[in-house]
Amino acid sequence: MKDFLNNLNNSQLESTLQMDGPMIVIAGAGSGKTRVLTYKIAYLMTEGVDPFNILALTFTNKAAKEMKERIATIVGNEAKNLWMGTFHSVFARILRTEAHKIGYTSNFTIYDSDDSQKLVSRIIKEFNLDKDQYKYKSIFSRISSMKNSFITPNNYLNNEELLLSDKISNRSKFYQIYNEYFERCFKAGAMDFDDLLLKTNELLNSYPDTLSKYQNIFKYILVDEYQDTNHSQYLIIRALSDKFQNICVVGDDAQSIYSFRGANINNILNFQKDFPDSKIFRLEQNYRSTKNIVNAANSLIENNQKRLKKNVWTENESGEKISVNKLLTDGEEGRFVASSIFENKMQSQLQNSDFAILYRTNAQSRSFEDALRKKNISYRVYGGLSFYQRKEIKDVLAYLRLLINPDDEQAFKRIINFPARGIGQTTLNKIAVEAKNSSVSDYIFIKDLLKSSEILNNSTKNKLLDFVIMIESIKNKIEHADVFDITKEVLKQSGLYNLYKNDESLEGINRIQNIEELLNGIKDFVENNEKSQAYVSSFLQDVALATDQDNDTNDNNKVSLMTIHLAKGLEFPYVYIVGLEENLFPSAMNLNSRTELEEERRLFYVALTRAEKKIYLSYVLSRYRWGKPVDSEKSRFIDEIKEEYLQNNVIQRSISKDFSQKSQFNKVGIRYKKPETRPAKNFVKLKSSSSKSNLFDNNLVVGNIVIHERFGKGEVISIEGQGGDKKAEIKFEKGGLKKLLLRFSRLEIIS
Repeated sequence: MKDFLNNLNNSQLESTLQMDGPMIVIAGAGSGKTRVLTYKIAYLMTEGVDPFNILALTFTNKAAKEMKERIATIVGNEAKNLWMGTFHSVFARILRTEAHKIGYTSNFTIYDSDDSQKLVSRIIKEFNLDKDQYKYKSIFSRISSMKNSFITPNNYLNNEELLLSDKISNRSKFYQIYNEYFERCFKAGAMDFDDLLLKTNELLNSYPDTLSKYQNIFKYILVDEYQDTNHSQYLIIRALSDKFQNICVVGDDAQSIYSFRGANINNILNFQKDFPDSKIFRLEQNYRSTKNIVNAANSLIENNQKRLKKNVWTENESGEKISVNKLLTDGEEGRFVASSIFENKMQSQLQNSDFAILYRTNAQSRSFEDALRKKNISYRVYGGLSFYQRKEIKDVLAYLRLLINPDDEQAFKRIINFPARGIGQTTLNKIAVEAKNSSVSDYIFIKDLLKSSEILNNSTKNKLLDFVIMIESIKNKIEHADVFDITKEVLKQSGLYNLYKNDESLEGINRIQNIEELLNGIKDFVENNEKSQAYVSSFLQDVALATDQDNDTNDNNKVSLMTIHLAKGLEFPYVYIVGLEENLFPSAMNLNSRTELEEERRLFYVALTRAEKKIYLSYVLSRYRWGKPVDSEKSRFIDEIKEEYLQNNVIQRSISKDFSQKSQFNKVGIRYKKPETRPAKNFVKLKSSSSKSNLFDNNLVVGNIVIHERFGKGEVISIEGQGGDKKAEIKFEKGGLKKLLLRFSRLEIIS
């Protein structure tokens, strides 16, 4: 037996050694499924299977990279030859090779969701449709759903049920929008994320020889997180595995939480029906969590009717009971969590990175951010604006995209007059009409047909032709220069670098820093890829297919704040699951059917199973909604956990914002009498105008650094007025320059 297999328990070993035929591995939370996948691939290779014949599909590039690195430690450099990556990255690779068969060039652009939504928004505007009735994000979401269900515009037009649904919902023009979007993407030589799956299905269905080619290449197929696959992914997997049927899927139905993205739990529930000869393996030993956490999670998920049978267990210590905390308001919930983290850190010598705060919706993060900031606890909010979504970064990337794909409509429209070249919208509208009449893209029209056209005056023509000369001069260097050198050339010739460099505002400084960071990232990309893969097209594909977790370096010692959806696949010693109230969690939007409610319960199961040592649950009696306090009710999910695994606490009084470093709570959460404290020097809260002391005159001066609950840290630039009418102009890191009436400002001076 291979030595590396000694690291597996009996269940893991049994599923690893099964080589041929269809098989499903039902892997409970923390049961080592990644290890099984890794070792199974390594075992196949040591048994003589060519890595070029192994396809391994994951849901993040990060997961694929880590698995490939672990496989390489066992089998060596041959691991580089594996077909391993996300569904989108692997199928993009296939489409680059086969694109000509479906009318694309190999340099097709990949639109991210921002590009796609802007295009949908433009089409709605061009069709003169009511933007409130046809909300572009909602329309794009429906388009995405159609594609993931393998429904093209032609299929849609022939589906009476879908057309009737549009009529009933007063969106009878949806088909026209979908069809126009579909055609505009094709004309621009672009695919969105959903197209990478839709077009792969189209390729495999329309070209039997291509299907046969890849069936013979992928003799062994392994799929991670199978419960998260959508219908389009399911069809591709079925087609590719049909010949040899050496397919291994790994997943946990209890962690299926992405139906809003099109994930279909029936894919994993019905696997044995799809493959009647399949073998089933269960990984049930949890290595992550304490007995109490594992048993609590089991008792919760037993309330779901639609599930696969398994019994998750652990040999870990019993651990502490789950702490259930009832608080008065969401503000107090934030202060309780921050104080608890502070106390745990002091008592057990823990790092900030040992803690995670998980919530149902992004909007819940504010009270926890405020409370952590006031305790000087570093934190990171996941799911915010991605680095590659920042304006200045998208500007640079748009230039790179146009260099390799002159038909990229979104890129062209973004940069043709940025930096400003005196090219107005009227000019662009004329070009768009002429280009459409000539059946070419706007850029190709300017490049090849503008000189002979009479639609514009010579001055405007020269401005447009100067732009073309710049693009073409850089384009001539692409074959001989890597993406780092090309990007430097873009920044120089376009004027982007000077534009931001000469902007001395805080925003301008941030933007030039981001551009410098982009160059750092590109340099790293070049140095970590072979020369043939270090060109512009490879870099753009890498960026387009990146995920939030892929960008996480895990280097920062910070408390993690994130939605539970983002937390899937992660683990933390201490986990705070907050906002456990009816209509918030479970969400009011998902209480219309048992199917929806069961997914909400699986989401809570995922939250519970992120924890290694200790879980804190919290709910409040009153939560602000649209500025007004609304009574809240404890979530049903808390009561569904067996009482023997819970410890119910009641925080009886308001938790002070200047909670002292000495613990003021006993083990059951009851407050001790607050010791008298004196305010620290240079840390004075500005009182309201009802205060008898005239703090406005005596404490705030120009140059003070202050904290505002909404705008964060800022510097006082000027002060005017007297008494209750006194105002301060403050330059905030988040909010920019603001003028605030001090008696209502709720500022804190920190220096």
